[in-house]
Amino acid sequence: MLERIVSAYSPMLLRLASTRLSSPADAEDAVQEVFLRLLSHPVEFRSSEHEKAWLIRCTLHRAGDIRKRAEKKNLPLEAAGELPTPEQLETDTILNAVRTLPQKYSSILYLRYYEGYTAKEIGRFLGLPAATVGTRLARGREKLKKLLKETED
Repeated sequence: MLERIVSAYSPMLLRLASTRLSSPADAEDAVQEVFLRLLSHPVEFRSSEHEKAWLIRCTLHRAGDIRKRAEKKNLPLEAAGELPTPEQLETDTILNAVRTLPQKYSSILYLRYYEGYTAKEIGRFLGLPAATVGTRLARGREKLKKLLKETED
């Protein structure tokens, strides 16, 4: 079971953790901790939706914990050491801006625009009403728009 879950969800969970963490190593640590938790404390999933929602929530929590720990110790989060390709520059600029938003906006924006989930699906994953997801999407887009305008100036 764990092997199937790891192969099916690892790439998406790594990308999701990367929205909260700058370092690929930190994102990998967050996802690895989620899988270790699942291995040490098996969970009975009611459906594949429940499984996916649990993994997403746990990954966001672990990534948030790693970020808080680094901030508490006043340690900078490691930056990725790779230079982006020209095609990645625009996407990376937007993704970096999404990363700077509060988690309640960044995780929803990421799941909607990078993973393609609907507001209803995101609501199920995060345990939120679809209307709340819609509100956070709108507010997050506004905050992102202001942030990107500030960086242009």
